[in-house]
Amino acid sequence: MNQYETVFIMTPVLSEEQMKEAVKRYRTLLTEQGAEIVFEDDWGLKKLAYPIQKKATGFYYLLEFKAEGKAIDVLETAFRRDEKMLRFLTTKLDKHAVAYNEKKRAAKKEVVNPENK
Repeated sequence: MNQYETVFIMTPVLSEEQMKEAVKRYRTLLTEQGAEIVFEDDWGLKKLAYPIQKKATGFYYLLEFKAEGKAIDVLETAFRRDEKMLRFLTTKLDKHAVAYNEKKRAAKKEVVNPENK
């Protein structure tokens, strides 16, 4: 299994509940395809670099997972069919990117939970 990272942007007209429900649907879709979710991060509502479908902001979300290639096809087909989706990008991570992401998460966790010295 390869490791992938998907970042997607959903329309800002959604409520927080609707956005979380959509993310849950994609997470379930991946796990049904045999994928293992490694990490996920809600980046929240952010300003877009340029308007997409006359929208200036969007909900950003990151999913990092291990999966077979066919799971990517299923996921991206679901993204294309969803009218709430503005943009998405899936990237296959090499060993250096995986190590970088793990190091970044460990540093972030250390900042959040500093040990008493």
